[in-house]
Amino acid sequence: MTKNNKHICPVERAGGLDNEIRRLLQNPRKILRPYIAEGMTVLDMGCGPGFFSLDMAHMVGKSGRVIASDLQDGMLQKVKEKIKGTELEERIIVHKCEENKIGVSEPVDFVLLFYIVHEVPNKEFFFNEIRTILKPNGQVLIVEPPFHVSKSAFEETIRKAEDVGFIIVERPKVLFSKAVILKKA
Repeated sequence: MTKNNKHICPVERAGGLDNEIRRLLQNPRKILRPYIAEGMTVLDMGCGPGFFSLDMAHMVGKSGRVIASDLQDGMLQKVKEKIKGTELEERIIVHKCEENKIGVSEPVDFVLLFYIVHEVPNKEFFFNEIRTILKPNGQVLIVEPPFHVSKSAFEETIRKAEDVGFIIVERPKVLFSKAVILKKA
């Protein structure tokens, strides 16, 4: 989660993370439908410009909450601009994480880690922090890009999550990606 990481997408290129072509190929509602329900509190870690956050907010409904967390103020500002004056303003909590700490204390039902785990320098600490905020039956969806993360690197990420107390639930299919659903052991 360090800003100096060369893999972090700069704010100036945020448009590439949130566009209609990506929406066709990686539709947030189709990907997340099996895991998110009305009334949940969910964490979109590394939310960027809110590509998943806004759809998640619709999925959790009026009684649910989305914590849209990112390291970059510019990305969080883009989320704020998108939700300003809409009903989603009440559902989305914009949260700036620190370089080496998520900093969320509210228990969550679901955590989305879409194309960000390869950017995290201390994965064991990261997964341990997620484990502390995840509710007992909560789940974590890790999705990584094949062009940045090899199969062996992805499997090593899963091993690190398992080392702190997660188990594999399933390996969903996500276009152009490697993916896994985890829960607490």
